[in-house]
Amino acid sequence: MKKLCHYISEYMGVLVLGAAVLALLFPAALQQVPTKVINYLLGVVMFGMGLTLRLQDFKVVFSHPKDVVIGCLAQFTVMPLLAWALTRILSLDEALALGVILVGCCPGGTASNVITYLAKGDLALSVGMTGVSTLLAPFLTPLLTWALAGKSVDVDVLSMFLSILWVVILPIVVGLVIKTLCPKFTEKAVDYLPAFSSIAIAFIVAIIIAANADKLWVGGLIIVLVVMLHNVFGLAIGYLIGRLLGLSEPKKRAISIEVGMQNSGLASSLATLHFAAYPLATIPGAIFSVWHNISGAVVAYLYRKVKPLS
Repeated sequence: MKKLCHYISEYMGVLVLGAAVLALLFPAALQQVPTKVINYLLGVVMFGMGLTLRLQDFKVVFSHPKDVVIGCLAQFTVMPLLAWALTRILSLDEALALGVILVGCCPGGTASNVITYLAKGDLALSVGMTGVSTLLAPFLTPLLTWALAGKSVDVDVLSMFLSILWVVILPIVVGLVIKTLCPKFTEKAVDYLPAFSSIAIAFIVAIIIAANADKLWVGGLIIVLVVMLHNVFGLAIGYLIGRLLGLSEPKKRAISIEVGMQNSGLASSLATLHFAAYPLATIPGAIFSVWHNISGAVVAYLYRKVKPLS
């Protein structure tokens, strides 16, 4: 069983891509599943994240606060502004633009720590950035979405704040508490968590793709292009920021990956909960979930082939 779970988590990108393709080709199988299930699945992923976190993982926040601050500033400026610029340059319609901006305003993705590890980046910095950006998300994600999309779409900042608390922060806290109270159970469960998280993310993507399959066949190429550009530019600019600030090679890689990889499942969840009038707003998050796992694997491979400068 452990070996199977290892393969599932190791080939998460293939699993998510396969789920997306099947949902696009055979949407009827999942179209009866209510989209609110996405929120529960995301809660499962966040709960798993809480079980794997340790208080010492946040040690980097206090021992090297400058690095974390740099990373989080980049996270909540580069990706939101990139999203806004791409939607304007490529003249996306209102719903798709909202979805892209939601992705850009979300915190770092849960897969970024794995990719950073594979890329021989600074794993402690990556975990610290993911944790801090996730804690900041209830405040910054709604405010940034309102600032960048509020003129064309009604953004309920308070409701989004509460949603992130319930769907993201609460499951993480519960996971941390259970890990503290039941260390033996957690130790056994950790071997299986990455696989369950991978399956949950694949289901999230499949549900969203199936619900919007008809529209994707008509105009899917433009949103795929936007998502790819958003992610690739984020990875590149994150690395460039680290280089301009003279950070070590492992830190540059960690910031690059943290900036470029978003919690796109959260973006789809928020779109489902708060922007039901714009069903296409869920699509960018689903496509981002597929693409950033593919690009992350490629980036990790390329980084491993580059000899660290310091």
